[in-house]
Amino acid sequence: MSESPEFSERQDRHGEPSRGEFVPWQYPSELEGEMITRDGVTLRLRPIRPDDAEKLDAFHSRLSWDSIYRRYFLMHPSLSSAEVTHLTQVDYIDRLALVIEDGDQLVAVGRYDRYPSTTRAEVAFVVADDHQRLGLGLQLLEHLAEAAWARGITIFSAETMASNREMMSVFRHAGFPVASTFSDGEISVRFPIEPTDASRARREEYRVGRI
Repeated sequence: MSESPEFSERQDRHGEPSRGEFVPWQYPSELEGEMITRDGVTLRLRPIRPDDAEKLDAFHSRLSWDSIYRRYFLMHPSLSSAEVTHLTQVDYIDRLALVIEDGDQLVAVGRYDRYPSTTRAEVAFVVADDHQRLGLGLQLLEHLAEAAWARGITIFSAETMASNREMMSVFRHAGFPVASTFSDGEISVRFPIEPTDASRARREEYRVGRI
């Protein structure tokens, strides 16, 4: 379902950034930066690029079966060349992916995909097994939400397995009002990404490495 025209117009009148301020396929270098993990290690966060194909393939190959299943809901041991192309080539507006690097290796990937002609997007992320529980998923979600909001997206939705407590914990601690429904072992979540006092507080916490 698309958002009402009245809602979009109200956003414009209040001066919120709109999709038209960004150029499709232009790499958004302003989204590059450093982040600090819970154990004090500094990693690099940036938008994905087409030349990340080999790095993404290697990242996927290092994931455990459990991490793969939680991300794709099936056993998916390797990515096809078409999948790698699709995942690394994004327009940075309706489709955006952010990666976290530890040295030369990708250790986390998060992305959103806008539902056509709406202000809603599906969000997903996966973190390498040896980098889990360090706050990377939460930081990916926060940065994705900030970028999406600037590009005219107002709501994130996601599907996850009921057993994926880590992902649900990320959603619940991001500072957004999350609504969820359960069916057949899967949880559907939906939440507005307009910045709140709670979400701003979370961002301030990880900026100084306190998460």
